Amino acid sequence: MTTIQDAAPGQISFASDRLRPVRIWLYGLAAFVLLIVVVGGITRLTESGLSITSWKPLSGVIPPLNQAQWDAEFEAYKQIPQYSVLNSWMSLDDFKYIFFWEWFHRLLARALGLVFLVPFVIFLFQKRLSRDLALPLFGLFVLGGFQGALGWWMVSSGLTELTSVSQYRLAAHLTAASLLFIALIFVARSLTPGRVLGHVTRFHMITASVLVAAVIFQIGAGAFVAGLDAGMGYNTWPLMDGAIIPNGLLVMDPAWRNLFENALTVQFVHRMIAYAIVAYIAWLLWTRNRDGGFGGVHGWLPRLGLVVLLQVALGIATLLTSVPISLAVGHQALAFMLAGLAIAYLADLRRVG
Repeated sequence: MTTIQDAAPGQISFASDRLRPVRIWLYGLAAFVLLIVVVGGITRLTESGLSITSWKPLSGVIPPLNQAQWDAEFEAYKQIPQYSVLNSWMSLDDFKYIFFWEWFHRLLARALGLVFLVPFVIFLFQKRLSRDLALPLFGLFVLGGFQGALGWWMVSSGLTELTSVSQYRLAAHLTAASLLFIALIFVARSLTPGRVLGHVTRFHMITASVLVAAVIFQIGAGAFVAGLDAGMGYNTWPLMDGAIIPNGLLVMDPAWRNLFENALTVQFVHRMIAYAIVAYIAWLLWTRNRDGGFGGVHGWLPRLGLVVLLQVALGIATLLTSVPISLAVGHQALAFMLAGLAIAYLADLRRVG
């Protein structure tokens, strides 16, 4: 790791570290959120998200168990535009396949609430959580519940007029998931005992914060790409539609709509943000190398640079191969991992002493 956990005088030692179970729990929750994101990506790519047309927080945990229940679920799906416009060819067995992914995604989301709440209550009884820590952690629980509400809000957008979910609501859903993910990692990292070595200035804090914001912004931009299936077209690189700057970026009126509704523009913006992040990381590496190297807390930077390059390569491969599920889901998961590394760097910068 990039930190040196030498317990300073008066600090908690590992032997008496009462917050260690809390940190493990928080990292476990972050991993669980990442799993939900992966399954959500598969749900999106298999166009399974609209297969369950109602929200039943408790009874929805149990899938259809007999033929009559399956027939009822399939009949409900037949009433929405996605079936009549795109999937009227489906048999019940085909429906069961897409139903599974949406049901599994919702099941994991429900389970996240229990995985949070049960240990949280136990830690309160064990007095591992101070008031100053318990309240922010409960805030994360509320954020998780809000994320679930956003999920149903997203699904409901595709039940009456659209044949898929709104890209605006998909972006809100995925961005909220990324905020929950980085918040869990930030809190866990901030609770780590011991000192972090390194020279930290206001410049480092600001540039690390900008990096975190840029990665989250890019995740949101990627959601618009997914929502419009924009990755299915313009499958060349580095040229796009035969040019570095393709024609047709601003064909919609008013112009702002192109940023969210024009598949060409949405993919172009996603590419440009990726280039900007690569350039920004390269600049951070150059300035840090010039100003003292990568010892201590700044050892995060070379790792961040490597993951950014891997993410760009994976994104290009996903594009060139017309978005196969395995690469697309890997691209989304690695974006979250990059955000996690960036927030861990920021948290450690705050712990230097």
